Amino acid sequence: MFKKQSKNKRASKLLVSTLLGGSLLLSPSVMGHAQTYSKKSFQQTSYLKHELRATWMASVLNIDWPSKPGLSIAQQKSEFINYLEGQKKMGMNAVVMQIKPTADAFYPSEYGLWSEYLTGTQGKDPGYDPLSFMVKEAHKRNMEFHAWFNPYRITMPLGKEAALSDLDKLPENHPARKHPEWVVPYGQQLYFNPGIPEVQNFVIEGIMEVVKNYDIDAVHMDDYFYPYKITGKNFPDQEAYQRYGASKFNNIEDWRRDNVNNLVKNINRSIKEEKPYVKFGISPFGVWRNKAVDPTGSETTAGQTNYDDLYADTRTWINNGYVDYIAPQLYWNIGLPVADYAKLLDWWTKEVEGKNVQLYIGQADYKINTNSNGVQNWFNPEELPNQLKLNRAYNNFKGSMHFSAKDLRSNPLGIADRLTEDIYKQPALVPPMPWIDNEAPKKPKVLQIKKKLGETKFKIRENDPEEVAYYAIYRFEGNQVGNINDSKHLLTTVRKEHNNQVYVDPTSEKGETYTYVVTSLDRNHNESKPSNPIKVEEK
Repeated sequence: MFKKQSKNKRASKLLVSTLLGGSLLLSPSVMGHAQTYSKKSFQQTSYLKHELRATWMASVLNIDWPSKPGLSIAQQKSEFINYLEGQKKMGMNAVVMQIKPTADAFYPSEYGLWSEYLTGTQGKDPGYDPLSFMVKEAHKRNMEFHAWFNPYRITMPLGKEAALSDLDKLPENHPARKHPEWVVPYGQQLYFNPGIPEVQNFVIEGIMEVVKNYDIDAVHMDDYFYPYKITGKNFPDQEAYQRYGASKFNNIEDWRRDNVNNLVKNINRSIKEEKPYVKFGISPFGVWRNKAVDPTGSETTAGQTNYDDLYADTRTWINNGYVDYIAPQLYWNIGLPVADYAKLLDWWTKEVEGKNVQLYIGQADYKINTNSNGVQNWFNPEELPNQLKLNRAYNNFKGSMHFSAKDLRSNPLGIADRLTEDIYKQPALVPPMPWIDNEAPKKPKVLQIKKKLGETKFKIRENDPEEVAYYAIYRFEGNQVGNINDSKHLLTTVRKEHNNQVYVDPTSEKGETYTYVVTSLDRNHNESKPSNPIKVEEK
């Protein structure tokens, strides 16, 4: 405990959260390696061997995938595969896919109709199971698949002339039509009422349907619990409060927070009872509470906060182990007075200190090269790279989630190139979670098969086949095995397909001598000891 605290304090002292000419003033160790962006020459401060690198893929309103409703099966599959290929090339090791955006489903479900974002018509069968396809394609590339759910949202606003606040506009077999007593209108949208116990059970059962039937790696939720407040409008749950909460809570706000806390706690419990290895994570709004309201809050002046407005008490989730990871959306620039990225990063790292919860950071790739509320920092190509460098200065930082896939694909200010050739150039393993499982598989055995110009093949024989999910391939120059904890030696990771699996390294060069070792990893990313070394000399 004390060692971890001292490391984090040392990291904190290295940071200076001011701007100079639009660039972050980093510690001397970071500053010494920071370079002006250039496609020809990248240099990164450091690499982490264990770092989650994920991309959000939003399906609501066809933000990312599919690009529009009504595409053929072949077109939908092609689009998704192209996204995965691009993300893998950028160094990503996980994808967060929205599979239940508006009380619907991207899979055959008893708890929601087929999503309109697939076919253009809610309830219309797309002709295949997109979720099954997506999970298999992600795993084929050894990327984790995080299934992203929105718990309460039923409809999306479509403008003043098409407000979806009328139940009668939904299909007759929609769950909201079957249970109108669960539904409340707010603004131009319909929501399931979070304060009704049957609604909470419905949400949990809908999530568990996926946990039971699909080989997902994690259940994911974002910042949509109680909706963001609309000025002058109260969320219409006073009747439910009188029925379910007034006898236990003195005010409706505490009752709402308790509703969300119970949902989060029970989702996690249900997941772990069914499949203990499936993780549960939430990506909340980036501010828990402002310091002016709570002295333990962050040095921010955000207009709405998790605790006071969204009724999402992230601190309770972290302290009680209701989640395996927390990924706050720090969608602000470094030095922004109302919400400084650097100060918020520091605050969140302290929130998870000593807890069985990993901290990932939600990154605002979508803001790059835009005028965000008059802030010019996002026109600086170094803004997001500086944020990623700053993340790595903290011991409690375990990874990033980037919003969103289409923004990375469009490569604003060369950010995709920067990730590919610099920041994520070196592959990384997803960090293990020892509170879920800390037992590593047995080490594999490597048998040399063939070597020729430009290609090296060897066979991996597994000694613990039931436990192994994938392999890490390490390559060292020369005929000596170095330190596998040094990430620069990690060549790639390969999903296990069968025992006696053949691996091909197409990057070996003529005249070079390499020594390879392989480790086995389970789906919680516990890593075995290295295999026997195999020396390969190209001639």
